[in-house]
Amino acid sequence: MLFNHPNSRNLKKLLFFSSQSSIFFPSYKCPPAYIYTQKHSYVDVYMKWKKDSYYDSIESIHKSIELKPLISLKNCIATAPDGCIPISDVSKRGLELGIPIKVARFLRLYPSVFEEFTGPKYDLPWFRLTPEAAALHREERAVYRDCKLDLQARLKKLILMSGENRLPMKIIQGLQWYLGLPDEFLRDPEGNLDGSFRIVGMEDGLKGLAVERDERVLSVMQKNAVKKGGYSGVPMEAIAFPFFPSKGLRLKRKISDWLDEFQKVSYVSPYENCSDFNPDSDVAEKRVVGVLHELLCLFVDHAAERKKLLFLRKYLGLPQKVHKAFERHPYVFYLSLRNKTCTAILKEAYCDKSAIEVHPLSKVRKKYINLMKESGVILRNRRLNNRTIDHGNVITKLDLDCVDDDMAEDSL
Repeated sequence: MLFNHPNSRNLKKLLFFSSQSSIFFPSYKCPPAYIYTQKHSYVDVYMKWKKDSYYDSIESIHKSIELKPLISLKNCIATAPDGCIPISDVSKRGLELGIPIKVARFLRLYPSVFEEFTGPKYDLPWFRLTPEAAALHREERAVYRDCKLDLQARLKKLILMSGENRLPMKIIQGLQWYLGLPDEFLRDPEGNLDGSFRIVGMEDGLKGLAVERDERVLSVMQKNAVKKGGYSGVPMEAIAFPFFPSKGLRLKRKISDWLDEFQKVSYVSPYENCSDFNPDSDVAEKRVVGVLHELLCLFVDHAAERKKLLFLRKYLGLPQKVHKAFERHPYVFYLSLRNKTCTAILKEAYCDKSAIEVHPLSKVRKKYINLMKESGVILRNRRLNNRTIDHGNVITKLDLDCVDDDMAEDSL
């Protein structure tokens, strides 16, 4: 038959060699996707969610739902010409600033950050920053100035993870809080970013931001593997994800065996082309986990609302059911259900703090949270020391912090 051909001996040698070694390919700067072979197909496993009080109690993550609108209001006041504003300037901007309640009420919830006073104009409440908040604002601006290159590098990595090295501005704006970018970066990118960034037009008439790929980019996983001496940069090399099991989380034997085999699958960098991958392969799934791992490494708190990440599917080459990657890999990610939302947390960032570089803005945000917490003490003391107003024989106790916001806003 086939092996009776005169050249069958050479053909046998070639087939034998191919079965014992990896596929031969020319030297590529960015190896093609077809070199990543697989031994196993997609295994449909069910992971039962397990609550973990450690990750559910990380203040920097779960207080951000309050901190984000507070920072937005703080910026409105800090950038005002006189450093103070009447309530009328922001009372109708609650939706824009992400404030779920009336703006006046929100400002009064944090007296340690916002100081209310009678302003020079109009018969309205005015607000300015407390001395402590003003000092923190200056520290925050210093971080933006001193760590500008670091913040640019994080933005560049996010864009380089996309297949065309470009992302719509609206997608970047949706992740601005997580990346820790100052407003001016996206308000005037050409004036505040280096020459490697450029404004481009995208489909549907959208404005996008693109970067030039001038050198190979290593992911956090690859850098850590190099430090440990377990990675040489050869294509098809496997890198195991660091596992951090939650207390009391036990997996079935079938799932545990699958995870062990999954660790041996080739690691594909988020910065490499993946257009030729079979979406149902182990290699494709490992790339998805690698993209999510790298993405969370770029963020301030190494966490984000899961729904915010779903908008990246189209641009980062992620599957339709990318959310299942968080559920299928509970040793890598934790899903917190606090604050009536689902937040994806990278476990490695909180279990091995030397593995991932700390975001330069992380320390400042924690200081803001501590300052916010002081508001609770101030409000509690005010309630205990309510001013007493004597109207003849009637004594009324007036809680200034419980005054209906409509009293202030009705005068607009």
